[in-house]
Amino acid sequence: MKQELAMAMPGEKQSSTYQRKFEKVNEVINRLGRSRSALIPILQEVQEEYRYLPEEILTYIATVLDLSPASVFGVATFYAQFSLEPKGKYVIKICDGTACHVRGSDPVREAVLKRFNLAGKKKTTDDLRFTVETVSCLGACGLAPVVMINDKIYGQMTPEAINLIIDEIMKEEAKDE
Repeated sequence: MKQELAMAMPGEKQSSTYQRKFEKVNEVINRLGRSRSALIPILQEVQEEYRYLPEEILTYIATVLDLSPASVFGVATFYAQFSLEPKGKYVIKICDGTACHVRGSDPVREAVLKRFNLAGKKKTTDDLRFTVETVSCLGACGLAPVVMINDKIYGQMTPEAINLIIDEIMKEEAKDE
C-alpha cells in the first residue's frame, strides 16, 4: 500500500484512477502546504469536501506530509470537530447543556430522532441527508433550548418547531432535485 500512496504523491508519476481519487486532497495540500502545522486546516477542508475523514485519505495525508498515520489519526480522533464516519448534508446539533436541558431539549431531540427513525448509535439517515448529534453547549443559552443545523442557530425550540424547520429543509431539497 505504501507503494501506491507514494505513486499518488503530487509531482510523481501517478495512475490516473488513483490521482483522480485524491485530486481534491492534493489541491488542499498544495494550497496549504506540507508542514505539520498545516495538518488541522488540511483535515478541516478535507472533511468539508467529503463530510467526514475516510481512513484511506488520512493515511494518504500522513504519507504526503511525512507523518506517521498514528499521528494523523490521533489528531482526527482528538478533536470533536472531526468525524471518521460519514455525516449527512445537514448536521443537526441539539444542545443539551444545562440551560437547554432544563428548558426542554430532550423532547426536541426525541422528536428529531423519531422523525428520522434513528435509534441507538445510529446518528445518520441512510440517504446521508441528516445527521443528528447531541452537544454539550452551543453557547446560546439565552435562546434555550437551541438547535444548530449546519451553521444556523435556532432558538426556543419545541418538537413542533423543529419539525417545521425540517419540513422547510426537505421542501427546499425537493426543489433542487
